[in-house]
Formats: sequence, structure tokens, C-alpha cells
Amino acid sequence: MASRILIVDDEPSILATMAPLLRGRGYEVSTATSGHAALDAVDRQPPQLVILDLGLPDLDGIEVCRRLREGRAIPILVLSARGAEQDKVSALDAGADDYVTKPFGSALRRADSAGSSGVIKRGDLVIDVDRRRVVRGADELRLTPKELELLLFLAQHAGRVLTHRAILKAIWGPNAVDQPEHLRVLVNSLRRKLERDPARPQYIKTEPWVGYRFAEE
Repeated sequence: MASRILIVDDEPSILATMAPLLRGRGYEVSTATSGHAALDAVDRQPPQLVILDLGLPDLDGIEVCRRLREGRAIPILVLSARGAEQDKVSALDAGADDYVTKPFGSALRRADSAGSSGVIKRGDLVIDVDRRRVVRGADELRLTPKELELLLFLAQHAGRVLTHRAILKAIWGPNAVDQPEHLRVLVNSLRRKLERDPARPQYIKTEPWVGYRFAEE
């Protein structure tokens, strides 16, 4: 049975581009052009993924995201022309799993390239995603399962600010979003193994009061 994807966007050009592309990949695709229509569609037939625009004609997309997240575990990918960091933070805090800024062709190409290689490189740091190995220079780093999970999550979203809540939810689950001390301890532990100077991190950057960001190439 094909996975269902709901695209929520009021731009006909986006719907005309994305829907056939996804159907061609074997997905069952439905569309909604307003926030209320999206909420109704999810209630009628929950999809396996929601692709959500923030600039909807009736409800703000962040409010739609918040309502979709209530009592549901459906993955939500925000696809928006809003590029401001605060919009990204608000969407992630509202429950979005990822945020892609329009136009998104270059982001799709980067994702496709990263997925095909399975290897992320930053300087002398090499993260082999498929084999779950991390090497810095000539040394293989011995990470705990949680340290590795955190590193992979950050590295696979390189260059994006991930909020404390988004990371906590991804690593420990939704019940841990109000326990930031777990994240601070894990980040510090990972930095001691990953960074040559943990006090001046090269790879895992702190975004004060917001979250963390893995360094771009």
C-alpha cells in the first residue's frame, strides 16, 4: 500500500510541480489549499507525511502545524518562502520535523547527494552514516549510542538551527522536551570527544537561547 502525503499550499505552481513528482515516485498524494482544509483532510484520512506551507490564506501555517501536532505523530515538513531564523524556530517549536526554504531545488539536490554517499565530511572529521562510524584524522571516535544519535541528527541537518525542543524530541521522544539539562550534558560529552578544543567548538555550534547548529561545509 502506497504511503500517503498531504501537500498544504495555496500556490498552484507548487502543487502542479510537487504532486506529479511524488505520485511518480509511487506515493499517494492529496492536496489542500488552506489550513482548515488541511485539518479536515488529516481528520478524514491521516497521511504518513504533511508538507506544509506557512503562508496560507485562512490560518497561519505555524498554527496549523501546532494543531496537526496535537495528539498526532505525523511527520511535518515545512516548505516556506519565509527564510527568517525566527520563523524556522517558531515552526520547529510548533512541532515541525524539518524546515526547507523556497526555492528548494538546491536543497533537494544536496539531500539527494548526501543520501547517495552516506558520508558527511567536515575538515578531518568523517561521519559514515551507513556504517555508523566517526573518524577524526587517523582516530576512530568511540561514541555512546546517544552521542552518535545526536551527532547524526545534527550533521544530517547541517547549517540549520535546531531548537532544544526539536533535538530533545528527536533523541529522547516527546516526553523529554521540557528537560533541556539532558541535552546540555550530552552535547558537552560529545564535544569532548569530537572537538579539538571543546571550549571553542568547530563542529557543533551553540545558538544562544535557541539550540544548536552543525557546521556547514
